[in-house]
Amino acid sequence: MKELKDYVRSIPDFPEEGIIFRDVTSILQDKNGLHLAIDEIQKLVQDKEFDVVVGPESRGFIFGVPIAYNLGKSFVPVRKKGKLPCATIEAEYDLEYGKSVIEMHKDAIIPGQKVVIIDDLIATGGTTEAIIRLVEELGGEIVRIVFLMELCGLNGREKLAGYDVQSVIRYDGK
Repeated sequence: MKELKDYVRSIPDFPEEGIIFRDVTSILQDKNGLHLAIDEIQKLVQDKEFDVVVGPESRGFIFGVPIAYNLGKSFVPVRKKGKLPCATIEAEYDLEYGKSVIEMHKDAIIPGQKVVIIDDLIATGGTTEAIIRLVEELGGEIVRIVFLMELCGLNGREKLAGYDVQSVIRYDGK
């Protein structure tokens, strides 16, 4: 049986020379890869007591929703500014070349709810750091953060110090 890492397509020198791009779509397009990814992420949260899964668009949706469904939890989407229809709160975060803003509905988290954040990848940790600020502003408690893949060379875990961070696959480089 293949390991999950075997389903990841690695593309050298993308988006720039010296970078190895870890392509999650190669996991998604293979039924066995997708099944294995969901199972492995679920293993990392099923021992935690929590109420809600939070996931950023778009790949956090792909992996977070099946976990929420399988475990009987609710799912809260985090989206780019201007994409959610009701009253929102927002957080700005740094990109490689600039800044971006994400939003969450103001009523998405009830104070005291225990939250698991699920996403496909941690690189620099900026997006997840912003999600944490949103959840905590609404009174939620982060009990675990899970990534399918982690690029350890970008030190994203440092921004998430003090939180329970897990990843299914870890790559040493960028």
